[in-house]
Amino acid sequence: MERRKFLGLGATVVGASMLPMSVLNATDFRATKPDAWEAAKSADAIKALYGDVKLITTDKIKMKAPKLAENGGSIPIKLTSKMDLESIAVFQDANPRSTVCVFTVPKNGTIAYDLRMKMRSTSDITVIAKGRDGQFYKLSQKVEVSIGGCGGWFNHPSPIK
Repeated sequence: MERRKFLGLGATVVGASMLPMSVLNATDFRATKPDAWEAAKSADAIKALYGDVKLITTDKIKMKAPKLAENGGSIPIKLTSKMDLESIAVFQDANPRSTVCVFTVPKNGTIAYDLRMKMRSTSDITVIAKGRDGQFYKLSQKVEVSIGGCGGWFNHPSPIK
């Protein structure tokens, strides 16, 4: 290998290895805001996480979730946005604890998050995003969960006698 290629490759490897250490950081919301993780209702969890804030309804954050989830044990959610955000939090009221997750968005980061969540019954999924402009944005979508979380299979008479 030529010396210039070797030095160029070495500089690239060193730079790439230092990049994650310099730009990736996250707030441990479980440690800093423990009440948000114990709240049973979304409104209480949002207040525990962010305080009394004005929520602005937005369509600049997109949430893709099924309108009807046949399996409440694994509901796919996709969040995307081109907004300049600090964090995105997901809440639901179907389970004993409302807060699902909180993402810390790196500066100039791409917002394209996929997650799966468990819901024991029909509920709204609420997303709260904190913008770098200090504003708080909200969107919600109702997800209906089939009885038993398995598409109602148990409601049919058994074919086995």
